[in-house]
Amino acid sequence: MPLQHYTKEFKYNWQLAAPVMLGMLGHTFVSFVDNIMVGQLGTAELAAVSLGNSFMFIAMSIGIGFSTAITPLIAEADSGGDFVKGKSSFKNGLFLCTVLGVLLFLLVFFAKPLMYFMKQPPEVVELAIPYLDLVAFSLIPLIVFQGFKQFSDGLSMTKYPMYATLLANIINIILNYILIFGKLGFPQLGIVGAAYGTLISRFIMVGYLWYLLKGKEKSKDYVTDIKFFVLDKLMIKKILNLGTPSAMQMLFEVAIFTAAIWLSGLLGKNPQAANQIALNLSSMTFMVAMGLSVASMIRVGNQKGLQKYFELRRIAFSLFLMGILFAIGFALIFYTFHNYLPKLYVDFDDVKNLADNTEVLAIASKLLIVAAVFQISDSIQVMVLGALRGLQDVKIPTLITFVSYWLVGFPISWFLGKAHVYGSFGIWLGLLAGLSTAAILLYIRFNYLTKKLILTKE
Repeated sequence: MPLQHYTKEFKYNWQLAAPVMLGMLGHTFVSFVDNIMVGQLGTAELAAVSLGNSFMFIAMSIGIGFSTAITPLIAEADSGGDFVKGKSSFKNGLFLCTVLGVLLFLLVFFAKPLMYFMKQPPEVVELAIPYLDLVAFSLIPLIVFQGFKQFSDGLSMTKYPMYATLLANIINIILNYILIFGKLGFPQLGIVGAAYGTLISRFIMVGYLWYLLKGKEKSKDYVTDIKFFVLDKLMIKKILNLGTPSAMQMLFEVAIFTAAIWLSGLLGKNPQAANQIALNLSSMTFMVAMGLSVASMIRVGNQKGLQKYFELRRIAFSLFLMGILFAIGFALIFYTFHNYLPKLYVDFDDVKNLADNTEVLAIASKLLIVAAVFQISDSIQVMVLGALRGLQDVKIPTLITFVSYWLVGFPISWFLGKAHVYGSFGIWLGLLAGLSTAAILLYIRFNYLTKKLILTKE
């Protein structure tokens, strides 16, 4: 098929994916700003935010992964003009997201003592625990927001969650500045101030997205008059069947990056701070691929509802191609500026911490070289995963992600990440191996399923 058959989809792909990218980049930008502001306090504070967020990443991955079950169900109902099925998918999905948000908050809150048994730097643990108390509670509004967001994405109304996220970002940055450094008469709260900013901004984010959707003709009947406790057991079972494997997929991937944080902590506070810098930067580029992944899920879900399988495959490949082009661009940026980007996070005018900051910079710059290489495999695996979710194929991909990250990636990270082997660089080589394995196996799965659908229809 000529290249033009794929590139002609780029404009619509971009219209659909760009708001999702910007919204997700917004979430990551909050973390970026948090890290830069907290990094000015010292490397122990930066490592503490990293350690605290490592618990949050695990919980968030479960909640966000689970909520993705709502999008293909809404997309399929929307393309078929079935409002009743769509509202049932949304209402039951929102109920499950709320319950899950509360459970995840309790899980993280009571898991805090684990930090003392993980051989992490003691000064880092002492700073991380009060930070985590507040950030853990923000899981409840975050997962509820995800329920609304995935519904909105399923209706192809991707820009409204972006608006809510951008508003939350602005509020978070202002609150961070005031509360971390004690401006405008407020006490200087350090990293706890960053936690307050995150908590308050997430509640505002949920309220504003609901307000936006309530005001739109296409969505207002869905988000008003919600009989929250009148539940459909069959729909709940369907969402659980789709959402649970999706949650596990995201958990397996996020957990290996979390393991990288903990393995870095075994090497000391400076390797852990360097890991956080490289992780934060690569997370920002990953959100572009995540935006295209959501677009894949929506467009594949729509084509599945219409039973246009040849079109489904062509559109999916157009998204994969677009993502690979972005990934190549990011890889070149990371490689070219690997010595400069980490300098954004540390204060070289701080004479007291100059030795620590110099070590952090040296480690982080090497990690960005690995991050440059895995841009392509990371983009491919998440975009193909989105397309498979659009097909409502979740069980085999869950197995693939487990094998890739935990039977291939983690053993390599653990072995090569020891101080006497390659240290932090070895940990990230394991991440590269896991992501590359996932990209190859998930693509083989998608290729097999779509060819089978086309042959079955013929």
